[in-house]
Amino acid sequence: MKRVELLSPAGDLERLKIACIYGADAIYIGGQDYSLRANANNFSIAEIKEGCEFAHKLGKKVYLTLNIVFHNEDIDGVYDYIKDVVDAGIDAFIVSDLFLVDYIKNNFKVEVHLSTQLSISNKESVKFLKTRKVDRVVLAREVGRDDIKEIIDETGMDIEVFIHGAMCTFVSGRCVLSNYFTNRDSNRGGCAQICRFSLDINDEENFSMAVKDLNMSKFIKDMISIGIRSFKIEGRMRSPFYLAVVLSSYRRIIDAVYSNTLTDDILDKEMKILSRVSNRENSSHFYMKEADLSDQYYSGRQEVSNQDYLGIVLDKNDNIYTIRQRNYFKLGDDVEIITPNMDIINIKINNLYNDKMEPIEVANQADSKLFIKLDIDIPKFSMIRVPYL
Repeated sequence: MKRVELLSPAGDLERLKIACIYGADAIYIGGQDYSLRANANNFSIAEIKEGCEFAHKLGKKVYLTLNIVFHNEDIDGVYDYIKDVVDAGIDAFIVSDLFLVDYIKNNFKVEVHLSTQLSISNKESVKFLKTRKVDRVVLAREVGRDDIKEIIDETGMDIEVFIHGAMCTFVSGRCVLSNYFTNRDSNRGGCAQICRFSLDINDEENFSMAVKDLNMSKFIKDMISIGIRSFKIEGRMRSPFYLAVVLSSYRRIIDAVYSNTLTDDILDKEMKILSRVSNRENSSHFYMKEADLSDQYYSGRQEVSNQDYLGIVLDKNDNIYTIRQRNYFKLGDDVEIITPNMDIINIKINNLYNDKMEPIEVANQADSKLFIKLDIDIPKFSMIRVPYL
């Protein structure tokens, strides 16, 4: 049986490497042009090359988003850019404009995936795209289970679906609210997320149309059984910590499905972890039913920054670990360490040193370099967090 692909976002080179070592089979990234996440750091050609080399050494693939809605002026330079990216080692393009399909397939030996931005929701569209030599279709987030299965059964196409992350209030990103409110084109990389604004109705009331995040962990076994080829996580602007936690949870669930060891206890534990890592509530949205009021926020809400990410292990010298601190913690705190090996290790902070190796009691300066002595072996890029379990 061909195993399902776990596909991770990465907004920069650090996050690509984190995604690779925390369980992703493939990573999708954006270049500095033609990408719908213009506010992400994104990748230069040199960084694409470095990222592809890193991923390929680990047996991973890298896909590049080329998914803006092209206007005439956007076409200038795109053909040269595609060649540069192919030369850098990219494995596939994720596109939303059909003129790119023939050009890429006729000139290069890389895959072409049709972006969810095209909002493909039916089998006839997928059949047509197959005649154009499209290798994979990323379905609209609004397609339910029965339709997904029918599309797979009748077309034989590789199908990719989103399993986790932010949802769009409108049809798979096809929105112009940002254009009207902020003069930023959401379909050309400038989305200002107007749907998450709290809008005043009067002095006492406000209104929000924001939807809850997507979380398909409960249905992973079923989604594998109906033949979905790739599970996609949203979030090229998400933190390395978010990616590590989400990827490792889905990696454990997927591996347990294939080894026939997935139990209710394992699933409940991973669902608890996944619900904690985001500052929004989550839902399975359209998979088993039409989305309804339970999948959306209708009154204004404040999004509080997640403070669970305490630090990341940068290096080790004997039993002294170099930590880049992210959020407040102190001596005596109980913390969890998650590792690229999928381990979760519980420890107490019994010592703490600043960058001069002077003992301190509190870590309270984000991005500062700290040191901790531990008698256990922790791999590089392990994450320190508030206890989840």
